[in-house]
Amino acid sequence: MTAPLASNEAQRLAVLRAYGILDTPIEAVFDDIVHLAAHICNAPIAVINLIDEGRQWFKSEIGLGVRETPLDVSICAHAILQPGLFVVPDTTQDPRFAHNPLVTGEPRLRFYAGALLETSDGYPLGTLCVLDHKPRTLRPEEGEALIALARQVMALFELRRALADAERVSLERARLMAVAGHDLKQPLQTMSIALEIAKRAVTNELHTALVETALSACEKLGSDLDQLVATSRLGAGVPNWQRLALQPLLEEVVAGWEPHLRRKKLSLVVVPTGLCVFSDPAMLSTIVRNFVGNAIKYTLSGGRILVGCRRRGSCVSVEVWDTGIGIAPGELERVFDAFRQLDPDGSEGLGMGLAIVRHTATMLGHEVTVGSMVGRGTVFRVSVPKVAACHEP
Repeated sequence: MTAPLASNEAQRLAVLRAYGILDTPIEAVFDDIVHLAAHICNAPIAVINLIDEGRQWFKSEIGLGVRETPLDVSICAHAILQPGLFVVPDTTQDPRFAHNPLVTGEPRLRFYAGALLETSDGYPLGTLCVLDHKPRTLRPEEGEALIALARQVMALFELRRALADAERVSLERARLMAVAGHDLKQPLQTMSIALEIAKRAVTNELHTALVETALSACEKLGSDLDQLVATSRLGAGVPNWQRLALQPLLEEVVAGWEPHLRRKKLSLVVVPTGLCVFSDPAMLSTIVRNFVGNAIKYTLSGGRILVGCRRRGSCVSVEVWDTGIGIAPGELERVFDAFRQLDPDGSEGLGMGLAIVRHTATMLGHEVTVGSMVGRGTVFRVSVPKVAACHEP
């Protein structure tokens, strides 16, 4: 006897598919649960069963050897129509199952007990069930254990759904941030070009100062937008591991800061290096770029910045030294926090640069450290795995 469909079958199926469980690969955590159910209930067969349209699909099973069977032979399709524990002591004595091919033929199922897999808003998705080849009963403690294990299955389903939802939100946010950052940079670049042209034409000292102020504001906003785009990329990708030479990477990073260096009259030296590392070039550039930007921000006019590398065991330490204002000991542990600024009243950007550094380094498995003396300067370091040879992209 084929089980009737639930009155809200369309909604139930929509909820089931929203979990994204159907047709996923075998996973050890669910296999552990069915093995535990089979052991506790002393049953040769145990299944995590989901009732789909036209089929019952098994997230995990022991004793059957298949991942799905047609819905018209499903005992679980009957089980989801009632709450709690559904037990059939002898299938041959139940008119709903006496002529079922799974009862009259292989695997000759005689006993069934299924605990409902139900969402918090009452939609039944399937069952955690145990089956046997002989008629029998289920002891109360076995039934309680089966129900408890079914709750654990649903908890895992809910966790998977929550993680998937969070990932979708993160990717959409990343996409919007990237689009916003890109779109806003275009008019900003136009403004900067117009201001540079105006600067050459202005002769009045006051007007020249105003143009300089506007150019500085454009550069700061451009830097903030770059951080916005960098943050979006962190939420939308995985590292692109490569062997890469450090010297070209460092030179490219420093070149991007030349206008800021000139404006603050800072000297910056890149110590030549032939070292090669294993990392993601874009992500490593993000780390070093933020180190240099932070050094520029907190180094007074006329100061010096040094960018260099040194071997440290199996790694290379990429370091950015400055002669800036330094960081108080109590602040060192918090410099990598989001929206954290050494000078919160200075209107020096979003305070996201070093938070991006920490997040990027975590994704890469690179260690970042900082050392500082107030009034003497600061050094930021990132430790990157060293390789003997480079194959530049």
